[in-house]
Amino acid sequence: MTTDTCVTIVPYFKIKPGCADAFRALTELFVAKAQTESGCLYYGFSFDGDMAHCREGYENAAGLLVHLQNVASLIQEAGQLAETVTLELHGCAAELDKLREPLKDMPAKWFVLENGFRK
Repeated sequence: MTTDTCVTIVPYFKIKPGCADAFRALTELFVAKAQTESGCLYYGFSFDGDMAHCREGYENAAGLLVHLQNVASLIQEAGQLAETVTLELHGCAAELDKLREPLKDMPAKWFVLENGFRK
């Protein structure tokens, strides 16, 4: 059992050939928008060749939903430059349950946190 309400979304992207510079530039816009969100705990992109990962965490499900709304247009742009190859959601059952309906169209894997802590 955990009382940690933190929710993380874990996307991995395969950048399309010739799109690396444009994708990297777009990630700067993602970071700038996420930085304005009070529910965002951490956010950043890391790269390995033509693969990219966005490391992001939110206080709770509401924080993640605000973020997705905030970056909706950027997500559309990113889809032109890269393919999402893996998408995971992590959090306690109560918070993930708040996301299942609004994110039902996302091809995500849902990981339920059963024990742990956050300082």
